[in-house]
Amino acid sequence: MAFSFSPDPDFESTLAWIRSFVDETIIPLDLLCEGLNQKQLDALWAPLKAEVKKKGLWAPHLGPEHGGQGMGQVQLALIHEILGRHSLAPEIFGCQGPDSGNAELLAVGANETQRERWLYPLMRGDLRSTFSMTEPFTASSDPTEMTTRATRDPSGDGWILNGHKWFASNASVSDFTLLFAVTDPEAPPHQRASMFVVERGTPGMTVVRDVGSMAHPHFSEPGRLYDRIGGHSEVVYENCRIPGENLIGQPGEGFLLSQKRLGGGRIHHAMRCIGQAQRAFEMLLERAASRKTKGRPLGHQQMVQDMIAESHAELEAARLLVLKAAWTMDERGAHGSNSRAEISMIKFAVPRITLGIIDRAIQIHGALGYTTDMPLEEMYRTSRALRIADGADEVHKQTLAKQLLKDVKPVSPWPSEHVPTRRAEAWKRFGKQIEAVRALG
Repeated sequence: MAFSFSPDPDFESTLAWIRSFVDETIIPLDLLCEGLNQKQLDALWAPLKAEVKKKGLWAPHLGPEHGGQGMGQVQLALIHEILGRHSLAPEIFGCQGPDSGNAELLAVGANETQRERWLYPLMRGDLRSTFSMTEPFTASSDPTEMTTRATRDPSGDGWILNGHKWFASNASVSDFTLLFAVTDPEAPPHQRASMFVVERGTPGMTVVRDVGSMAHPHFSEPGRLYDRIGGHSEVVYENCRIPGENLIGQPGEGFLLSQKRLGGGRIHHAMRCIGQAQRAFEMLLERAASRKTKGRPLGHQQMVQDMIAESHAELEAARLLVLKAAWTMDERGAHGSNSRAEISMIKFAVPRITLGIIDRAIQIHGALGYTTDMPLEEMYRTSRALRIADGADEVHKQTLAKQLLKDVKPVSPWPSEHVPTRRAEAWKRFGKQIEAVRALG
């Protein structure tokens, strides 16, 4: 096993350009975007996206054969750490969720005709997409309990969809949805669901509202739809008919395809968390050096020094955890199941660390940190979702624990490190040597 902590010099230069572009262009520009709809935003963002494409950094998550850059997970992780400094940055680089994950799904599951219709336009940025698995009345951490159904259309080769979904991100403005629905409720749990494309405007598909949340509390009005990306929609399917060619892969392959999507996506989520935490930590340090109390900078107070030291150590540890997971995927293959333990660990550990660092930054800023005059309160609200999205903390802890226990053999009657038992065994092996040295006096 070999690790390198020094990126290639050319790639280091690339990372420096991305950092400058995010901090000096994307972040200040977004401060002026309040109230603009998606059409206006697309016009505003187009020159930025063109600049990214000119740099050869557009859509780095897929291979060149699908319109991407073909970077490995370690390089992607380092890029996503910088893009995580602001929620808009992934959009400008063509690797925003849920589009990036949906592109990965279509790349592995779709046939060439389907790729021409949905994947390649998605990769070019000509289409937007939604990922729809979560349901309001089932435990979404266990997708085998999904209730949305897809049945064969008796009048043709198509499918009829009936069900209720929510947190279908961007559904109010997207061009198509990747929908997961049960096609065989009698099959083994992980072979019941299939994946379908449902295009916008299909009769029987109703986007009910964008759900209010900690990130978007003003969405509480019934029937309100967000006119730009960022919303999380409630969607109802009532006898929604789609053609047979909208099935991706084979019936029953929904869970298999979804696992191919989630591994790399969770690494990117985690590194974007670290980008948020790093930005919050920089604000924390600046405040500690600038704000005075009792005639001394906050950074000279022991309790603040404790916050600084703990935050730095946690941030370094989190970054190493995620880069190790990314390296593992590069070494073992892109399928998430090959790195299940590493991915589960970062999924619950990194968002928790991020929230802790943002919280300390808010605390050190005092009343100012609690206000919308600083980005910290929004960073905290939006980051909180990642302890639930893509699998709740508890599910990933359970997965990790099972992985760690699977090769551990039970012992009886005493633990393997039971001192009296080990002393007796040691005496059998080394007792004569002990007696011999004792006889020396």
